[in-house]
Amino acid sequence: MTPARWTRETIAERAQALGPWFHNLDLQGVRTAPDHFLGDFPTVKWRSFAPDIPADLTGKTVLDIGCNGGFYSMEMKRRGAARVIGIDVDEDYLAQARFAAEVEGLDIDFRRLSVYDVGALGERFDVVFFIGVLYHLRHPLLALDLINEHAARDLLVFQSLQRGSPAITPVEHDYKFWDEDHFNDPGYPKLHFIEHRYSNDQTNWWAPNRAASAAMLRSAGFEIVSHPEEEIFIARRVERAYPEFGAVYPERAR
Repeated sequence: MTPARWTRETIAERAQALGPWFHNLDLQGVRTAPDHFLGDFPTVKWRSFAPDIPADLTGKTVLDIGCNGGFYSMEMKRRGAARVIGIDVDEDYLAQARFAAEVEGLDIDFRRLSVYDVGALGERFDVVFFIGVLYHLRHPLLALDLINEHAARDLLVFQSLQRGSPAITPVEHDYKFWDEDHFNDPGYPKLHFIEHRYSNDQTNWWAPNRAASAAMLRSAGFEIVSHPEEEIFIARRVERAYPEFGAVYPERAR
C-alpha cells in the first residue's frame, strides 16, 4: 500500500528531482521516463521473459545485481519473494529504487555494492538477476565466476547488450594449434572490445555476440535452460566442468 504522504503530485515532484531515470517505472500513474529511447523500458523487455520466471516466489530469496531504478526487484517482490536485495554502484540509481519501492509499498533492501563484492553478502540466493551489467565491466567473466561461487543457488537471469552475428555455431572441445578457420566463423563466440566509447558511454567495454554470451555462462558454471529473448538467457547453477579455473583472487595468484 502506498504511504499516505505520497500523492500523484508529490510522486511526480520527487521523481523529477531524482531524474534522469533509465527505468520507466509506473509509480501510481506517474511515469518516470515517459520519453525513453527504448520505449516502455524495461517493461517491454520483461514481458518477453516474465513467463520463464516462477510466478510464485513465496519463501524464495532474490538478488538483483545492477538494480538501477529497481524495476526487477519490485517485480520479484510482487511475486511473493520473502526477501529481495538490490545492489548497484550508483547512488543516484539506488535513491530512485528506494523511492520507487516506498511509493509502491514494497519492502526491498537496496545496497551500494559492486558485482565483484557479492561475496560480502555472505549468502546464496534462489534467483539472481544480472541484467544490463556485463558489458559495463572491465572483467566480465570474473563477475560471472563470482556470482557462481558466492551468490547463485539456482536460477540466473542474464542479459547483455549483444552485437555481431546472432548465430551460435557448435564448437569442438579442442582444436589443433594450426586450426584457424573456426575463429572466422560468425557463430563462434566473440567478445568485441570497446576501447573508447559506444553510444556515448565510456562504461560500455564489451559487446559479445550471442554465442559468446552463451559460452561465458557455460564456462562460469551455468546451464542454459531457456533463451526467451535475443539478449535474455535463463540458466541454472551447476557444477563447473573445470572447477579449478574459477574466479582468481590476489592471494591465490601469488
